Amino acid sequence: MSEDTYNPVAASEADAIDAIEPDVVLDLTDDAAEEESEEVTETPAWAKPGKWYVVHSQSGYEKKVELNLKTRIQSMDMDHSIYEIVIPMEDVVEFKQGQKKTVQKKVFPGYLLVRCEMDDDTWFCIRNTPGVTGFVGQSQKGQKPTPLSRKEVETFLSAKGDGQDAPKRKAPKMEYDVGESVRVKEGPFADFNGTIAEINTDHLKLKVLVNIFGRETLVEMDFSQVAKL
Repeated sequence: MSEDTYNPVAASEADAIDAIEPDVVLDLTDDAAEEESEEVTETPAWAKPGKWYVVHSQSGYEKKVELNLKTRIQSMDMDHSIYEIVIPMEDVVEFKQGQKKTVQKKVFPGYLLVRCEMDDDTWFCIRNTPGVTGFVGQSQKGQKPTPLSRKEVETFLSAKGDGQDAPKRKAPKMEYDVGESVRVKEGPFADFNGTIAEINTDHLKLKVLVNIFGRETLVEMDFSQVAKL
């Protein structure tokens, strides 16, 4: 038989393939294009539902208070109005036994940040959680606490310790004295003023009393992070 002889069965199969292939190719291409076009972007903390409030707790018990509050939110079915609890942390370089180590420390010892829709029920739930001693920004009984501003949220909830190398700094001058007032230049307390409480010249560290949420808080930072007033 000649190779050019018409085969009705083969022709029928070829027609079927021609009819199916374009649809299959188009479907795969469209799916791939949709996957490539999808971009996952995290919503900024200040743009999420609710407002951020500062809750004062017993210093050293922040994690326990966080757990107590989460348990209370579940038991009172308040997850529809109390969305998130954060203990702001930052990476701090320490020298122990001659070795350099990066450890996480609380940015605001004795404070937690809570994102919620503030009303009587949420106030009662949070305020009566064991370990919570009050809200910051509530000067009178019965007054609703004041939420953080967008700038404060961006400052206090910005990402820290992402593993990137810190920019090189100029060698700091050891010209500070205990009791001296300084301005913070870098970090979560940038533009805050404080008073030097302790100086560690070996590790080029200072402990500065900074007024945070109306309360004096001791913060450790590098010499190069502060400037004379």
